[in-house]
Amino acid sequence: MLKQRVVTAVILLAVLLASLMASSPWPLVLLFVLTAVCALWEWLRLTWPGAGHVVPPVAAALCGIVLLGLAWQWLNKASPTPSIPAHSIFGGYLLPLVSVLWVGLATALVVQGQATRRSGGVWLSLFGLLAVVAVWFALVQMYLHRGAWFLVSLMALIWFADIAAYFTGKAFGRHKLAPRVSPGKTWEGAAGGVLAATAWVLLSAWWPGSFGDAMLQRWPWWMVALIAVFLAALSIIGDLFESLLKRRAGVKDSSQLLPGHGGVYDRIDALLPVAPIALLITGV
Repeated sequence: MLKQRVVTAVILLAVLLASLMASSPWPLVLLFVLTAVCALWEWLRLTWPGAGHVVPPVAAALCGIVLLGLAWQWLNKASPTPSIPAHSIFGGYLLPLVSVLWVGLATALVVQGQATRRSGGVWLSLFGLLAVVAVWFALVQMYLHRGAWFLVSLMALIWFADIAAYFTGKAFGRHKLAPRVSPGKTWEGAAGGVLAATAWVLLSAWWPGSFGDAMLQRWPWWMVALIAVFLAALSIIGDLFESLLKRRAGVKDSSQLLPGHGGVYDRIDALLPVAPIALLITGV
């Protein structure tokens, strides 16, 4: 299992790096579309009422077609900026709405910890659709306007939070963070992850073009640190929220698309709440 996990991770990293280094934005944008389609299908499998329903694959496929159409429109214009109506819908309404839902609804459900009953499936499915489209839009716009390094430095915030939380929790974890949702996570681990992510943002701010640098151009360092703490904590909420959905659905992984890693949603659960808010904070 460990060998399979490592091989899959290496392949995923190679695909991501090759897409980031490509001379055209199309490889990365198409990778993001594929990721969004797979993640939405997995989310809907966890939330849509009834097992084996046709809605998850159909909704995910239709969403992919719409995202491809938007990408074609943006990348075949002189400027990758969305048209005024599209920009108003995404930037003015969708991103703020999804951000509020993550901070309010998702956090409340995680704190409530009701993991034994599969309820509110239609509303949670709608939330999934909005969340996946929002993260796709945020990632594409950050890449097109800010570049690959900005995107990687933002993703690294999540990677540092996840890795540090795991090892800190293993070494010092005593107090359960959300025992009814994810018994393995501890407050100590969460604190270690938040500290590591915050340190990364402050250190990476010295590199021009990074996510930390973009924030430091707008706010003093202590404000940047507070925002980093908030985003790192929100990445943990994203992880816990998916664990809640999986427990309600009675499954261990969102799917088996990625050998040794579970599903695509399992890999981007922490990114879903962070990227839209990061785009709102830094702009394009």
